[in-house]
Amino acid sequence: MAAKRPLAEYEAKRDFARTPEPAPSPEPARPAGAAGGRFVVQRHRARRLHYDFRLEIDGVLVSWAVPKGPTLDPAARHLAVHVEDHPIEYIDFEGVIPAGEYGGGDVIVWDRGTWEPHDTDDPAQAVADGDLHIDLHGEKLRGRFVLVRGGRGSRRRKSGASSGGKEEWLLLHKRDEFAVEGWDPEDHPRSVRSGRTNDEVAADPDAAQWFSDRPANLAALDFSPDRPDIAALDRLGPNGGRWDFDGVTLRLTNLDKVLFPPRPGPGRRKGQLLTKRDLIRWYATVAPVLVPYLSGRAVNLHRYPNGVEAKGFWHKEIPTHAPDWISRWHYSEADPDETQCYIVVDRPATLAWLGNFGAVELHPWTSPTTAPDQPSYALIDIDPGPDTSWDDTLVLARLYRTALEHLGIHGCPKVSGRRGVQVWVPVAGCTFAETRAWVEKVSRTVGKVVPELVSWEWHKANRSGRARLDYTQNAVNKTLVAPYSVRAAPGAPVSMPITWDELDDPDLRPARWTILDAPARLLERGDLFAPVLHPTPGPLPDI
Repeated sequence: MAAKRPLAEYEAKRDFARTPEPAPSPEPARPAGAAGGRFVVQRHRARRLHYDFRLEIDGVLVSWAVPKGPTLDPAARHLAVHVEDHPIEYIDFEGVIPAGEYGGGDVIVWDRGTWEPHDTDDPAQAVADGDLHIDLHGEKLRGRFVLVRGGRGSRRRKSGASSGGKEEWLLLHKRDEFAVEGWDPEDHPRSVRSGRTNDEVAADPDAAQWFSDRPANLAALDFSPDRPDIAALDRLGPNGGRWDFDGVTLRLTNLDKVLFPPRPGPGRRKGQLLTKRDLIRWYATVAPVLVPYLSGRAVNLHRYPNGVEAKGFWHKEIPTHAPDWISRWHYSEADPDETQCYIVVDRPATLAWLGNFGAVELHPWTSPTTAPDQPSYALIDIDPGPDTSWDDTLVLARLYRTALEHLGIHGCPKVSGRRGVQVWVPVAGCTFAETRAWVEKVSRTVGKVVPELVSWEWHKANRSGRARLDYTQNAVNKTLVAPYSVRAAPGAPVSMPITWDELDDPDLRPARWTILDAPARLLERGDLFAPVLHPTPGPLPDI
């Protein structure tokens, strides 16, 4: 007998010719693994108002309907009815389900973010056992929550049964630093995705577009200039003004200030100056794809408030004038002379605010704020020297491709947007000492093949113009530029993920894509870096 599809119950209840809800992808989603994943809470006005609480577990959204909604009030014990799993594609769904369809009514993305399990390394089993403790890092919901089966009339789900059983659970918030007595979700009615209320979505469901023919993390991505919030940005005068975006009001300044001179050389984009408005527009639009690489991490900013032809500077400490809604992380292990409190980018509005702040480049930590000593990636950085040609850089990148293929390791390459190539290898359960040692071994093996191209000297002046295969970035508070971050160079190039096969493309260049042509690239190829968000637990292979 064929195995039942994991989302068979979800599919059976819906007519996708009528409902705008996303159908499951024919390709199964990659599991989030024991480290948790994303979550979403959707405010859903169907036959009765309720909140749909969904956790990404093993490639689906495990879901509960919470009539009174989740709360930060530790005294509240709210009923949560365990319903059928939903596809990952549902995580950004906002719109109107037609009357007569299952769950007919209006839906907004009321909250979203990331979560981690507490006291378990197997969240799926914890759900099966009826007792799941989690830490939420959302835009509204923060702190430790508990889901426990056992409300009045609950039916215990047998192992292996469908997650669509109508079991009654309880959802509660622990008494921790994020607890707020009397906190009512109805006092916070707006979507964190569009800033709209359920009434506004019901009145104009098409204002927030959903592209069902795109991959899940691109389905809400609209680069068109007539998108309502982007059109509002473009209507602001050269001196700026107030802009409503992502549920907050941003005060933008000097929008027509030139930050990027034209790119040199031929091409249809030659001669185009790019402004702070262009930078904010890029970060606001690409946020659904970029935020997952920044969320839950400290970020080091490379700021160029006077344009990239002026000298930039690193900025780490969150400024005192930063709005209260921007998430921040206090680094308890910092020395007195080190940065104490960092910005954490966990929503689109923060990206837009950073663009207005002149933060051109975004460099997230390799490790999350919840475990700053445990890296999420092993970083390979091919750093060209003054005499390193692009062809030489490609030779080195192809050698890494061969080495990782031989080791059975899936790394994600990207062009840096400046001169080099970088590779991120997702890891879980490793220390920085382990990732640093492993990357050094791989790099020295590569270097032995072409010793004439590589220097191991620390100081640039001693490298005789040769490239450095830099394994030292694998340490606490060492960073590489994020995928899709802009770089401080003419034309506003983007650090763009590529496929390994593209290393053989004669047209490939390290700064090939800019904020002007990156949208078409992203919509055509999808987020090629997504595998780094789903590491496979276990040690790195011996070399």
